[in-house]
Amino acid sequence: MNMQAMMQQAKKLQKDMLETQKQIEAMKFTGKSSIVTVVMNGQKKLESVKIDSKSMDQDEIEMLEDMIMVAINDAMKQIDKVTEEKMGVYTKGMPGLF
Repeated sequence: MNMQAMMQQAKKLQKDMLETQKQIEAMKFTGKSSIVTVVMNGQKKLESVKIDSKSMDQDEIEMLEDMIMVAINDAMKQIDKVTEEKMGVYTKGMPGLF
């Protein structure tokens, strides 16, 4: 394979990687924990938090804070999983690059 063909292949790979990353960034991920639901985008930005307040007394605030953290972490794990799955095509099994 000549150098020009390799450069064209590298450019295509880079373009494909950027397109895949944009697709992931546009996706929505929903994390859930009992009475808390959070929605994040593929850039790991929190977009919404919903609390089922009918199920909660005022003295349960500390528990609610923990549940929010669990739900956010759940959504982040989903983002990481999809990123690894989709970007793994480009990294050939080298985890942790994205």
